[in-house]
Amino acid sequence: KPFIWKETAFSLLLPANDSLVLTRVPSSWPAVKGQHHWPKHYPFCGGAFQSPIDIRSELLRFDPTLQAIEVRNYNLSATEQLTLGNNGHSLQISLPSKMHISNLPHRYTAAQLHFHWGSSNRPAGSEHMVNSRQFAAEMHVVHFNSDKYPNISMAVDKSDGLAVLGVLIEVRSCGWVKWLPIFINDQRVQVPGFNIRALLPARLDEYYRYDGSLTTPPCYPSVLWTLFRNPVTISRKQLFKWYSSCAVLKMAQRLA
Repeated sequence: KPFIWKETAFSLLLPANDSLVLTRVPSSWPAVKGQHHWPKHYPFCGGAFQSPIDIRSELLRFDPTLQAIEVRNYNLSATEQLTLGNNGHSLQISLPSKMHISNLPHRYTAAQLHFHWGSSNRPAGSEHMVNSRQFAAEMHVVHFNSDKYPNISMAVDKSDGLAVLGVLIEVRSCGWVKWLPIFINDQRVQVPGFNIRALLPARLDEYYRYDGSLTTPPCYPSVLWTLFRNPVTISRKQLFKWYSSCAVLKMAQRLA
């Protein structure tokens, strides 16, 4: 499927364009350098529908058939325990199966969310770009097609297996969330539940939509991408905390 930007009753549709689809945005992650070698070991990485990509305004067209994204059970109780982990290049939080997207062709159940960010030497760390602009960071909320597959492991390589909500993050004087994940490499800790909806933009009816892939090997073309048009903000102090996230183990709960 082509690209889409959804805005209220309208959306933008990007015609299929191999030169765009096949052009993967260069990664800012040390762990995934050498992308030109990926297809030798992971054939899908050299195929079509690869992510992330640079979203170009001139290639977008309205598609009025799309609706605002409807997320369910995203406001978690503090009594629900989530597992937070750091694999050295990304922060990941496990999510309960009651969270889901309700208005896609299938029910897509949440599995995890994770963040991508840069470094003090290369502060722009988002995976997707918009008109060649790279943002400070990017959050992905990963869901799998639970109508057809019992778990994310079974869904990950299927063409309709995954749906990811992407949120671009930019730096402003005031932070978008008031909790800071600070953690040690390879640590896994339990943290209290919080309102995951508060991590998304206020408007869920403005977004880009396209069929793409996992952004790292094995690069399965299994992801229905929804990238919200409006970024959320993080303070410079919070961003620097992320840069130094291998120093301390702490999770401060988001403040009201």
